[in-house]
This record gives sequence, structure tokens and C-alpha cells, in this order.
Amino acid sequence: MIVLVINCGSSSIKYQLFDMPEKTVLAKGLVDRIGLETGSLTHKVADTKHQFEKSIPDHKVGMKLILAALLDPEHGVIKDIHEIKAVGHRVVHGGEQYNTSVVITDEVIAGIESVTDLAPLHNPANLIGINAVQEALGNDIKMVAVFDTAFHQTLPKHAYLYPLPYELYENHKVRKYGFHGTSHHFVTRKTAGLLGIPEHQVNLIICHLGNGGSVTAVKNGKSIDTTMGLTPLAGVMMGTRCGDVDPAIAFYLLEKGICKDFHEVDNMFNKKSGILGVSQKTSDMRDIEDEADELGPESRAQLVLDIFSYRVKMYIGAYMGVLGRVDAIAFTGGIGENGPIIRWAACDTLQNLGVKIDPVKNKNTWRGAEGDISASNSSVKVMVVQTDEEGFIASDTYRLVK
Repeated sequence: MIVLVINCGSSSIKYQLFDMPEKTVLAKGLVDRIGLETGSLTHKVADTKHQFEKSIPDHKVGMKLILAALLDPEHGVIKDIHEIKAVGHRVVHGGEQYNTSVVITDEVIAGIESVTDLAPLHNPANLIGINAVQEALGNDIKMVAVFDTAFHQTLPKHAYLYPLPYELYENHKVRKYGFHGTSHHFVTRKTAGLLGIPEHQVNLIICHLGNGGSVTAVKNGKSIDTTMGLTPLAGVMMGTRCGDVDPAIAFYLLEKGICKDFHEVDNMFNKKSGILGVSQKTSDMRDIEDEADELGPESRAQLVLDIFSYRVKMYIGAYMGVLGRVDAIAFTGGIGENGPIIRWAACDTLQNLGVKIDPVKNKNTWRGAEGDISASNSSVKVMVVQTDEEGFIASDTYRLVK
């Protein structure tokens, strides 16, 4: 069965075409800069990349370009659009309604719409992607929604409730939801397999570190706490997001006129903070590591590394206390999989808790490598695990429509 996976952002569409159930990637790509003067499409088949620029005014045009690329006589991989039997959509927020992936119906679309206030940057874009696929492939195409929040619906009430007036939860559903659930679920399943422990018995701390980042405590294969909250802003330091800060900072910025309204506060916390905010140069950790290596321990770049790893370490330590028994700490995501400096710094002072990294294994595990990087005398395994959110979405889509 040919399954198309769509990850629709506010100005981009990521896609992968799978042959299921083998999960063979036939093609993948990115439509970027939608709505700007000049957009782009990057389409990859095996090791060959095709790229061009043109105006892409909206997501409907973007979807048409994706389908045209998949059908192209030279670099396409299918001959007829009806070879695509199902489409899986990443949907960021499912609220409390969805604790698993579901086949998309009118009722599901209404459910996604009902929680757009909780994910105003993401859910509207996800709905645009669903509508664009329907228009391009027809209403009969089978589609599945895979929710970022679903894996975290197992959080106990004492973990997801904020110490705010209870009516905010009762009337407005203000609570911790958590995100990156697709990645955390996949890494839970994969790490359990690597450890030889049944998924329903494994206890893990998963550090999904990339431009966005979250740490999750997994007990007996289920999420019991996670760092992101009502929105993806909370938790660890990220590329442009601040993570946890004193909420009174927002009041201070408004009172002093540093920000004129809550929109400016929101923009500062989400788009001008994190790695970018402290460095004042870049949101890319690779640039930060290069500059720290060049300029030394007193540089601003080194300060970014220190803050980032410190905040990850705080949550690892906290979740070790929450879990009691920890089988492994798993690093994943762009930084987690390719950042030996961050991994070492995040675990360096946890030896008394049984966490010890082998420096050679750690240094050599990146650029597609994965596996055990813990020292031989470490009582807690430290793993590097490649995530595969698109593959997970493809598998859930195939399972639900086959």
C-alpha cells in the first residue's frame, strides 16, 4: 500500500511517500516559504535531489506541486495519483479528545478545530493540509490524524494539572498536554527493543532535543510526565523558544513598556529567545558548537551550551526521582542524535545517580549512528536513538486503513 505522510506547518509542507508495510521510502521532500514572494520545492528520490523555486501562494498550490513531483516522468515515483491509497497527517493538538491516532472524519475535523485556540500556530495549518489533500485527491481518499499530544494522555492528573484556579481546567481545559508525542512514542518502542525489555515494562527518560525540545518520563511504556505544557513553549531551552521562565517576566515587560502588548511578549518568548536570544546570532546549535570551540570557555557560545545542557540535566535529575527505576536515558532529535558535547554535559554530574557515559562511544556516535554510549560500569544505560516520526505516522496510517 502506498501511503503519503504530510506534516503541514504554517509556511511549509514536509512529505514522505512510503510503500507499506515494508516502510520503504519512495520519495520525500519539502515545500517551503509558502505565501512569500518566492517559494521552493525540494524533492528527493534515493540520493538524487531536485529543487526549484517559484511562487507558492498557498498550501493548495503546495500540495499540487508535491503530487506533480511524485508523478513527474523524470523524477517521479508513481504513474497514477490513485496509487496513493492513504494519507497520514501530523496534527499537533488533539486536546483531551484523542489519545490515539484516528481515521479522519467530519467529526474529527470538528474536533481538531475545537482546540485551535490551544495551538493557534499549528492546528490551523494542519487543517489546511487536510483540506488541500481532499481537494487534490478527492473526498474518498482515506486519511489518518496522528496527534502529537496523544502519547501524553496517560499523564496522571497530579502531573498535568497546574496549581491555578481549578475552574480554568474545568471551563477552559488549561492543563499540561505535552508535545513531540509521536517521537517519544516511537523512541519508547525502539529503545525497549534495543534493551530487550518488553515495551510495557520499560522505564525511560527520553530527551528529544532539536530546534524544539522536550524531555519525557516513561514508566512501563507510558508517558507519565513531560516538559512541554499547555503549549510547546514550556520546558527546556530551544532554538528560538525560551522554555521555562518566571511567568512574572511577562508582566514586567508589559509594565515597563519593553513589550507594548501580549503579542510582542508571545513573539519574544517563541521566536526571539532560546539559543537565538542568548547568542544574538543563530538558533542553530551546530554554529554554537563551532563558535565555542573557536572562542573558548568565556565566549557567549559556551554560555549557550552551558544553559542548554544545564536545563536538560535538571529535568533528567527530576525525572529520575519521579520514575525511581530508570532503564535508560535516550537522546534523540537533531541535537540529541548529533550532539556529543550536549549529551556529555547533560549527564556529566549524574554519576552518583548511576549515569556514566563512555567518552569514546559518545564522541563517535553521530551522523546517523545510534546505540549504547554508556560506560561499562553505568547502572543506567545511556542511548542514542534515531527518531522516525514520519515512519511512525505511516505505520499508524497503514494499520488503521488497511
